[in-house]
Amino acid sequence: MHISRVITSSLAALALTSTALVPATAAPPGQSRGAADCFDTTVDQTVEQARLDRRAPRLVLERSGADARVEAFAADLCRAKPGPQVRTTVQRHGSALWRWATARAQGRTAVEGTLPGGDDRPLYWARVAMTRLLTQWQPPEKLANGTREQLLQRLETTSRGQDTLATHRKSDGPGTRQVVVTGFDPFTLDQDTRIGNPSGAVALALDGREIRTTKGWIRIETATFPVRWDDFTDGEVEHTLAPQVTRGLDALVTVSQGRPDQFDLEVWNGAHRGGFADNENLERTGTIPIPDGYPTVTPQPQFTRTNLPVKRMQKRDTGDYRVRVNREITERDPATGEERTHTDGPTPGWEAVSGSPGDYLSNEIAYRATLLRDGADAANVGGHVHTPVLGVPHKRRISDRGFVHRRDAIVEQTLALVRAAAVLRK
Repeated sequence: MHISRVITSSLAALALTSTALVPATAAPPGQSRGAADCFDTTVDQTVEQARLDRRAPRLVLERSGADARVEAFAADLCRAKPGPQVRTTVQRHGSALWRWATARAQGRTAVEGTLPGGDDRPLYWARVAMTRLLTQWQPPEKLANGTREQLLQRLETTSRGQDTLATHRKSDGPGTRQVVVTGFDPFTLDQDTRIGNPSGAVALALDGREIRTTKGWIRIETATFPVRWDDFTDGEVEHTLAPQVTRGLDALVTVSQGRPDQFDLEVWNGAHRGGFADNENLERTGTIPIPDGYPTVTPQPQFTRTNLPVKRMQKRDTGDYRVRVNREITERDPATGEERTHTDGPTPGWEAVSGSPGDYLSNEIAYRATLLRDGADAANVGGHVHTPVLGVPHKRRISDRGFVHRRDAIVEQTLALVRAAAVLRK
């Protein structure tokens, strides 16, 4: 457990290597606190944070310029005091990280380093590095119970664009269609820490984009979500998306990475968790738990359905990848235990086993978003798009031409599908 070598260059006072630990100690009275006084590297890390010490995350941070942002956050934490000052510090750095990543992806700022601007991995690993610093931060005064958890949540929210989803702006002209698109963090990182998530790249590329069509303007706002079961249990999706669904949003498109070589427009979303390990290597099964205080449907339905114009979206020439309308579900007869997989739609009285997007968090965000829509009796349309699998760079490289080309092609075709969904809505 140690602060990543990526940031040790500017935090030399930590005197850390991959095998040496320097516990936190108090600064002498009258002296300013150095880095070694600010961070206790013996504090337990999360599973996600521990992956920072692997080769690929370090290189992603170094080759994108994100390491400088992590270093600046560490320095400001060392100067911050508990209370309003540290809350402001966390808010400022989290928001700045999201703005930097979206500006980088959209060519609105100079791209530092050798990784292209559209790469979603610098945002992910920088956020994880910042959460580790905040976890190990030792303030000069004891924190009140729950304060560190609140700061970590604030860092997550602001660096994901979740707090800046503004579906109506004064500058929008009459008839402007308001669209929200969501993406995910990279996952299955124990297989290969070079993995990115094209849905995260989509979110960075599309945030704040205004698109002119033959039927008027479309404005897209985006946010990303963690690949963690417990964050969904705690209501992160509902907290973020409920205000948008209830304010007259035109379309809500949740996006994640799916099968190789094709897009899937998913029709049915199931109410069941299949238990595949998340980014904390936790498994969760059972019926998707819905938090109190948000619009919902009672009793909880086994399936919800997309109302994106999937047939017309499929027919559009949106790009080189095949686009498939996926109606497949798996359900169980609770009386006999019989399971069957088919494309005929839900059977009354049967239980969901797997929705069209599967039984992982892709299915769950789609289920939660469309359940919000139905519970609020909202007019907006919503559904899930699975992108093709991005894959990883060749051999041990962090990036290569093929990897970049595939990501860019997926992002552009997703934009075309989102545009078709907004233009073709009823």
